[in-house]
Amino acid sequence: MNEILTFWAQWLRPSAGLPTVQWSLLLAVATIAGYLFQRHIGLPKVVGYSLVGTLAGLAGFSGAVWPLQGIGLFLLELGISLVLFECGARIPLRWFRHNPMVLVQSIAESALTFFAVYWALLWLQVPERAAGPLAVVALAASPAVLTRVVNDTRAAGPVTERAIVLATLSTLYALTLGSARAELINRPSITFMDTVYPVMVVLGVSVVVAALLALVLRMALRFMSPTSENTSILLLALIAAGTAVAAHMGGSAPLAALLGGMLLKQLNPRPWAWPRQLGTASSLLTMLMFVLVSTVAAQADWSGPVAGVVLALIGVRLLAKVVGVGLGNVGSGASWRQALWVGAAMTPMSSIALLIASQFVMASPSTGHLIAQIALPAILLMEVLGAVIATVAIYRAGESSKPWAPLTRSGAGDNRES
Repeated sequence: MNEILTFWAQWLRPSAGLPTVQWSLLLAVATIAGYLFQRHIGLPKVVGYSLVGTLAGLAGFSGAVWPLQGIGLFLLELGISLVLFECGARIPLRWFRHNPMVLVQSIAESALTFFAVYWALLWLQVPERAAGPLAVVALAASPAVLTRVVNDTRAAGPVTERAIVLATLSTLYALTLGSARAELINRPSITFMDTVYPVMVVLGVSVVVAALLALVLRMALRFMSPTSENTSILLLALIAAGTAVAAHMGGSAPLAALLGGMLLKQLNPRPWAWPRQLGTASSLLTMLMFVLVSTVAAQADWSGPVAGVVLALIGVRLLAKVVGVGLGNVGSGASWRQALWVGAAMTPMSSIALLIASQFVMASPSTGHLIAQIALPAILLMEVLGAVIATVAIYRAGESSKPWAPLTRSGAGDNRES
């Protein structure tokens, strides 16, 4: 790959630079792969995106650097922020007041996942300084993968909604703990206040940015139509600005977007559809996010001993999420069968986990190298396998309005890609 790029650089002089050409072609191939996977195999498009990124990473594609930084980091955070803002805007806090067991279910699932992965890694003789951060990485589900699977399968129902809510809440916990723990990773001995202070800083800054974002959008919606093209541009511009400001001030940009969406839902409780005009821009950023994650993760140092730890982490995490959702299912209004499929739908790992792992690597290169050795292969496998498992869970729950079979040519016109 590097030899080919060197040959190109000798005669190709694009105005925007060679990396722009490389990424444009890579995204074009990913688009075709995603379309073919959905049309002919029935799998969500994210599987095709991830496999293209994986092949590019294994081939030595140099357009994505690790740890994440610069424009690559900003685009990843922006893509995550868009997804989390939409997910946050779908969560009415009144729901937790009427059905508090959903919140209990979320806490039980997240706590069991963290401690199960942490103890399993310690048992496998992973150093404690790496086991804790890896447990935080494993805690995060992927609302981005799950929402793409839901869109591609046209799913709707209690399992789908519960899985999205629980995945979003686990992301909230993981972003808060991950950002705070990255500040403490190099401190040999810490007190209780040393532990609490970074958490409060991350939450405080993120809440302030989220409140400003929600208030400005609430004022705009008083005189602008939610379906207007200008509203879409305003929303994208504000989320981009909040992404840059939150990270610079010591907060978490994705966390601020998530909280901003939740606050906007409380300030503007009327049903508010995601602006149609934002769909193309959001889809492009989401696809770029999946390709970037798989490209970076595929460049990890693969080895036999690490593979055993990675498989153990994935297995323990999958079991912990299913059991955790089941333990908190009592009184939550869902059946045990639905709880099983909700836990399975929460297995994908992707951009959130990669962002948290990158924070640890930037904070402590020595410990971060050990974390990345295990985290990157796990993220890569669970971005692909997790999407497949989530698809199976949704179909088994009977909530997809689209049959899992290749589209016939006669019906292709009615099911054209959006």
